[in-house]
Amino acid sequence: MSDSDEALSSRVRRAVFWRSGSQIVAQIVMWGSTLAVIRILNPQDYGLFAMTQVVLVLFNFLNGYGFASALIQAESLDQNRIRQAFGMLILLNGALAILQLVTAALVAAYYRQPEIASLLRVQALLYLATPFIALPDALLSRALDFRNQAKANLAAALAGALAALGCALAGMGVWTLVFAPIALFYTRAICLTLASRVLVRPSFDFRGAGAMFGFGGALLVSNLFWTIQNQADIVIGGRMLDPHALGLYAEALFLTQIFVNKFVPPLNEVAFPAYSRLQNDDAGFAWSFLKAIRIIMLAALPIYFGLAVSAEPAVLVLFGHKWAEIVPLVRILAFAMPFMTLHVLLAPALNAKGQPGLTARISIIGAIVMVAAFLIGARFGAAGLAWAWLIGFPVTTLAACVVALPVIGARWRDLGDALAPGLLAAGAMALIVRAGDSLLPALPPLPHLLVLMAVGGVSYAALLYLFARTTLDELLRLVIRRQPATAH
Repeated sequence: MSDSDEALSSRVRRAVFWRSGSQIVAQIVMWGSTLAVIRILNPQDYGLFAMTQVVLVLFNFLNGYGFASALIQAESLDQNRIRQAFGMLILLNGALAILQLVTAALVAAYYRQPEIASLLRVQALLYLATPFIALPDALLSRALDFRNQAKANLAAALAGALAALGCALAGMGVWTLVFAPIALFYTRAICLTLASRVLVRPSFDFRGAGAMFGFGGALLVSNLFWTIQNQADIVIGGRMLDPHALGLYAEALFLTQIFVNKFVPPLNEVAFPAYSRLQNDDAGFAWSFLKAIRIIMLAALPIYFGLAVSAEPAVLVLFGHKWAEIVPLVRILAFAMPFMTLHVLLAPALNAKGQPGLTARISIIGAIVMVAAFLIGARFGAAGLAWAWLIGFPVTTLAACVVALPVIGARWRDLGDALAPGLLAAGAMALIVRAGDSLLPALPPLPHLLVLMAVGGVSYAALLYLFARTTLDELLRLVIRRQPATAH
């Protein structure tokens, strides 16, 4: 390995440490408040909030993050390009805030829930903070400076958690879920701006920004169809299910998507600038991609399989008995999430290769497949929506791999070899946990869950040690850098 490769490897390792480490701490803070709030609020509150989230996520694909990402992928960068990106972010997000204010009443009428209009109008404040998050975040990512990002994210998580607890205890109901993200966004905007030390005057003269617009525009299309793909269930279910049933489904989805939505995106944020530096090294690029797949799936698969076989005590401990109805939904959705995890790991590799158009093509395919699946599944209630994930997402992921692997430079056999250690060990672990559970006496939820977690953790580690020692060593080397022994 050359000195430059070793330096990049060290920077990536530090970036992963800060980004993933801070994410773990931030999520502990957020989960603590989230689980407390869930016990205070009702499923109907989460159903109403889920309806507003469809609009926010749909509009967020236009928030300009793709143009900010172009600053990361670009081989060179100047002050004018930064000012142009900032100007575009301000224009887009100002327009989105106005659009949400104008359409709030129409959305409330669609769902036949008048309170939705007021919720959406207040949530429009989120867009005004976005330019002051996206620009410094992109510049810090380009420099692989995830230490300062980590500090900003931790401060924002704390602000959001305190706001959520305060509003819930004050009896604000669904408004708790509105004000907490606002506190988080504005805290993050202030901290990132201070950390990056970049507060430039925006430029609205976009001459010479064609490359940035091309890259950002392709990502915009990709994000649009990714949003359709992942929000169609709430759009369709919101018309066919009552808020209580929709709230149950939304929280089952939240629980099963914690890893892919909370821990994989930070890793992708590190992967994108790291891949971008390797975009002209085909062999190194493919090797790095497969290594990332192997290690991330090694962590993800036991979480999903373990959640599937321990859904009942997990739900009762985390959410309380009033959420017991989501247990069957969690079991179904948990088995769909490995496919979603693999799917989202493809995008940073394609974008780093300068192929956001292929990312958009994958998102279009996924939108078609998943909308069809949700239209059919919604006829069978919340369980039908869950089954739509389990049936539709494997098809979507297979199509995504067909498009992506040739560009990345990986063969199907290579992908299979990367997935095999985690898949086989997690599958065997799930069978052991299920068998052990059948032998246990009746236990309260907390000790029941702790016993299953212990059995699963020990069996998974033992299986990897016995049958995938090389992969286990690779994971340990990522966490603890081992120096070669020196001769005496």
